[in-house]
Amino acid sequence: MSVLDTRDLSRTEPRKGLVTRLRRKGGRNNEGKITARHRGGGARKLYRCVDFKRRKDDVPARVEALEYDPNRTVRLLLLSYADGERRYVLAPQGVKVGDVVMSGEKAEPRPGNCMPLSAIPLGLQVHNIELVPGGGGKLVRSAGMAAILSSRDGNYAQIILPSGETRKVHVRCRATIGQLGNIDHNLVRVGKAGKSRHMGWRPYVRGTAMNPIDHPMGGGEGRSKGGRHPVSETGVLSKGGKTRNRRKPSWKFIIRRRTK
Repeated sequence: MSVLDTRDLSRTEPRKGLVTRLRRKGGRNNEGKITARHRGGGARKLYRCVDFKRRKDDVPARVEALEYDPNRTVRLLLLSYADGERRYVLAPQGVKVGDVVMSGEKAEPRPGNCMPLSAIPLGLQVHNIELVPGGGGKLVRSAGMAAILSSRDGNYAQIILPSGETRKVHVRCRATIGQLGNIDHNLVRVGKAGKSRHMGWRPYVRGTAMNPIDHPMGGGEGRSKGGRHPVSETGVLSKGGKTRNRRKPSWKFIIRRRTK
């Protein structure tokens, strides 16, 4: 088992008024039936209300704390604005407690500042990218991730996403400059079953280890694969199938699909 170094985190409690309690569903729908397997239990968590829109323009904000968030892989910054308001935002790499960040077209292109794509210099790393102007950041929000603003053509900018996909986004959409922190998150080894239960993940059972009534790949004499290609519990092929809708409207904004 391995853990992350947390000496850089602020030893503070979550900010009251910026957290809420979420109802745990255990992977079940409104009828009580399991629709998402292997979920349930886990430690109780408070949800941090993160400001993905960053629309408080031209008001400087000082970084008051760097906090852990149990609901996502990246850390959070607690911003204290000049007018007294406080908000949570995603923590970029290199932004420390005491630094000053700002949003809007007049902001400088520095890590932690949020700006429209029309005002960001080409070649910079960005994260928390909007898909619709004013809709809040939807792309590149995981630990260690960063996209690259490659070019602008008319009303659209071209962005190279971490997956290798090149996509067009309207220049009025906003993005935050810099690479997200907590880069070593993917190196952590869970190490034991108890830690997975604390995280809310229940044991995963192989389909071939079940009976035929429980899974399409169950049963058989000895160790067999069920005599068919790997499928899910509902019989859907689980390898090699394309899951993206061919008639999805956003196809016209994708210039190059992600690299395999």
